[in-house]
Parts: sequence; structure tokens; C-alpha cells
Amino acid sequence: MSARVLGSEPRVVSGQAVLVRATRSRRALGVFRLAIAVIEIVALIGNYQYVLEFPLFASVNFFSYFTIQSAMLAVVVLLVAAGYALTQRRDPPILAAFRTIVTVYLLVSGIVFAIIAVQASTRDYRLEVPWSDTLLHFVVPLLALIAWTVDAVIAVNPPVPWTTIGLALVFPAGWLVYTLIRGADIGWYPYFFLDESQVGGYPGVVVYCVVVLLIFLGLTSVLVGVHRRLALRGVRRRVWARRRAAAMAADRPRQVVDDDVVRSVPAR
Repeated sequence: MSARVLGSEPRVVSGQAVLVRATRSRRALGVFRLAIAVIEIVALIGNYQYVLEFPLFASVNFFSYFTIQSAMLAVVVLLVAAGYALTQRRDPPILAAFRTIVTVYLLVSGIVFAIIAVQASTRDYRLEVPWSDTLLHFVVPLLALIAWTVDAVIAVNPPVPWTTIGLALVFPAGWLVYTLIRGADIGWYPYFFLDESQVGGYPGVVVYCVVVLLIFLGLTSVLVGVHRRLALRGVRRRVWARRRAAAMAADRPRQVVDDDVVRSVPAR
């Protein structure tokens, strides 16, 4: 009996340990996703209250910023992703694509804001950065990237498809068309590089848009490639663990017989 206990129990536990750790990690990730969504909501409310202090600023302009629209989209995706992580063993495939897309949007928002800050300093223009902007453009994008990375390392979700790269451009393209048409009509643009009067005409607008497009493509390609690589590594790790567990289970009866034979030999 002692041979069976010592020879089999540790192997059964080790075979289940991977699943247990993955489940605990998923739940912790769900809490983290939920926390990021809450921080994003606080940042949105705080930023809206901040812009209301400017009497000439229209509320519709606030909701015309790509940062604000992508932040609201991120809140929805993070809440859905948190629900799946807390209640399910894995996310549906489409959710992996959306999580990657909103992560890219948040990162691009931070990068564009940094570009605007640099441009403001070169033009002797004072750019005030309230705490809500710090959360929106720096803190939340960093936390979202950490959450995305943790999910990729856990590697229990399906790999992100390459078609995500094309899907990530759909919303920014629609937003750009809307912004240029609205800007030409009312004379207001959410970002300076979309105003042809500030960047040397429409060629300047095109150059900036191409740069932002390349940032979108580069970030999305990197995230998709990394996720697929880590997902494949996770599949290989789980297959190896199953094969090892099966081999140990097949070897167990033989070890029990050998131990019984050893015990039957009289001591000398």
C-alpha cells in the first residue's frame, strides 16, 4: 500500500497542478481586468469634468477625441473579458482579437499624446496635463499592456488571428473620415496634425496620418506575433505535460509489482 501511495499520488497532483495554476491565474487576471476598467471609468469622468471648466469647449468635441472613444471601447471589452476570466476557463476567440485591438488603441493614444506634448514644447505652447489625462494616456495603456502580456504568458486562450491587423484599422479609418469632414465643417480638430493650417497643408496631414498608420500596423503586428508564439508554446507545454502524465500512469503498475517482489524477498 505504501508503494502505491508514494509512487502514484505525487504524479496525480503534478498532473493537475498546471490546470489549478491556470485557473487561479485566470481569476487573478479577471480581477486585474476589472480594476483597469474601473480606473478607465474614473479617468473618463475626471477628464470630462476637467474640460467642462472651459466655457467654450463643447461636449461633443470631448467625445470626438480618439482617446475618449477608444477608452470607452476599452471599458466595454475589459468588462466582458473580466467576466470571462472570472467564470470561464478561456476566452472566446473573437475576444482575444478585440482585447488586442483595444490594447493597441490605448497604446497609440499614449504615443500620439506624447507626440503632441513634444510639438507643444517646440512651439512654446503650454500643455497642461491633469491627473485624468495621465491616467488615460499613460497609466491605463501600461496596465492594459501588462494585462495583455499576462494573458499571453498564461497561454490558455486561442492564438490571436493575423486578420486582427486589418480589423484594427477599421475603427481608426472611420474615425479619421468623420473627423476630417467634421473639422472642415466647424473648423475644429481634436489633434493639431489633422488641421492642414497647422502642418503646412494637406500633404502635412497625409504625412502625419501615414506615421500614425505605421504605428497602428507595427504595434498590432508585434502583439499578434507575440501572442501566437506564446500560445503555441503553451500548447506544446500542455501536450508535453499530458504525455508525461500518461507515461507515468502506464509505468505505475510495473513499479507496484516490482516493489511487491522486492518486499517478498527475505532479508539476509
